[in-house]
Amino acid sequence: MINDYSVLAGTQGYFHHRKLDRIFAVATRARVPVVMYTEGGGGRPGDNDALVMMAGLNTGTFSDWARMSGHVPRIAVNNGYCFAGNAALFGAADITIATKSSWIGMAGPAMIEGGGLGSFAPTEIGPIEVQAANGVVDIVADDEAHATTLAQKALGYFQGVHREWQCDDQQKLRDLVPEDRRWAYKIRQVIETLGDNDSFLELGSEYGRGMVTGFARLEGRPVGIIANSSIPLGGAVDATGADKASRFVQLCDAFGLPIVSLTDTPGFMVGPDSEKEGSVRRMSRLFIAAADLSVPVVTIVLRKGYGLGAMAMAGGSFAESLYTAAWPGGEFGGMGLEGAVRLGYKKELDALVEGSEREALFDKLVGELYEIGKATEAASYLEIDAVIDPADTRDVIIKALAARSA
Repeated sequence: MINDYSVLAGTQGYFHHRKLDRIFAVATRARVPVVMYTEGGGGRPGDNDALVMMAGLNTGTFSDWARMSGHVPRIAVNNGYCFAGNAALFGAADITIATKSSWIGMAGPAMIEGGGLGSFAPTEIGPIEVQAANGVVDIVADDEAHATTLAQKALGYFQGVHREWQCDDQQKLRDLVPEDRRWAYKIRQVIETLGDNDSFLELGSEYGRGMVTGFARLEGRPVGIIANSSIPLGGAVDATGADKASRFVQLCDAFGLPIVSLTDTPGFMVGPDSEKEGSVRRMSRLFIAAADLSVPVVTIVLRKGYGLGAMAMAGGSFAESLYTAAWPGGEFGGMGLEGAVRLGYKKELDALVEGSEREALFDKLVGELYEIGKATEAASYLEIDAVIDPADTRDVIIKALAARSA
């Protein structure tokens, strides 16, 4: 469905809603996906198409569109101005795509000014830079043609297995995570190497940047990917990252897509600034979303697997995953090593004058905890199922998912 901006600025009148309601009903009964181009100015002031309503607040368009969530895939595409009712439909879609020349807001200039909130140009309301950074837009496109291509690709993940596929040399995975545990690396290179060639489509790249979410294929089979990025926050799961992952795994579950979790996190982000973001509620939501999953989760710990953050990445517990494995450099603990030493050995550290001697003791204690928490140790206590060669990761995931679906 396409909102035509050349007709009354794409605004929504009585018969406009009737047409939307009709196609929603048809799509729901037929269980077919819906792609909506949302450009438009929202409700139509002074609409005189019908004299059988007053404010039009009894229209079923918005509730019907929302009710389709989880039943048929819904993709919203926007180019240009998208305000009020059009924006509500855009924001309620499963996947949102917008061009660089998009402005999206729950009210346009007239409504804002009418509410006594000031006078603004339409280009000042919800520009793409804002809406991508805050998570409203999942994918930013160059233009409308590019947005359409991205919508086609996104739609494909809900339409079954590709029979033809190719993948990269899996031995490359052995060199993508640095041996030094303090160094960051590019998690998207790991994902792109692991998946079928050109199959990865990321959602929300500018929002919750410590968490990567997106679709990929393994031997043609579509899967959802959640992964920690070590570049911002050292891989810690912050409130926005948890929100992002929660919404994504619920989307995957609704349409039967298995989830692959590539875990490398020191745990949930902590501290006073983190709490100002509502971390307790928003991080806990990831456990709630995971507990309701009906699709399998395969967890691969690439390096760090600490605390509640690692458990949340694995579906709520390492035991909840269909299969949980680690690369040889994997390390585990109830909390990050440095924090555990500062907390557990506070007396010993405080007994030394600040300087080289205290630093040496601190490094020694961290090293001892690292040895205790190695992947092989975790496997020996059955906290994970196996320690695997990185080059075997793809095969391990495919076999695990095949066993579940057999």
